[in-house]
Amino acid sequence: MEALQLLHRYLDPYPALFDIVYTHSKSIADKALKILDTHPGIQADRQFIEEAAMLHDIGVHKTFAPDIACFGTQPYICHGYLGADILRAEGYERHALVCERHTGTGISLQEIIEKQLPLPHRDMIPVSIEEQLICFTDKFFSKTNLQKERSTDQARRKLERFGPESLERFDFWCKSFL
Repeated sequence: MEALQLLHRYLDPYPALFDIVYTHSKSIADKALKILDTHPGIQADRQFIEEAAMLHDIGVHKTFAPDIACFGTQPYICHGYLGADILRAEGYERHALVCERHTGTGISLQEIIEKQLPLPHRDMIPVSIEEQLICFTDKFFSKTNLQKERSTDQARRKLERFGPESLERFDFWCKSFL
């Protein structure tokens, strides 16, 4: 698989967005790989992490988020499953799961139903260690301020609005990955 080729295939029509997604995703991949380097006990597929981190936001071009050059029609919260649909169509189911499960610290079926979110009715919580690591590192980088990495406290504060379960997952990942 060539992750960069897939990014180009889907995002080249949107040059400003390509630059944002590439820079953001590269930061996430680099942080995830650094965590693997400093924690050799984490049994994870390094190549897969690099690929999936680069592709986790491939669906954003279908959403409407003008502050990051997205002028599609879908709500931004849909970018994960929309990206998963793209990667499934390309034959990359495992990568698709990362797309689908990286929003917040994951979104449960119960939360989708209770909040009437415009998402398919299925659990979208990271399961594999690779999914968890990419979801975790994503919390440290914004697409609107590409040059700055958030501190752990800043990342945690951004998650407060998602409730206690989200914070519990993040805190667990902090203990596991930092």
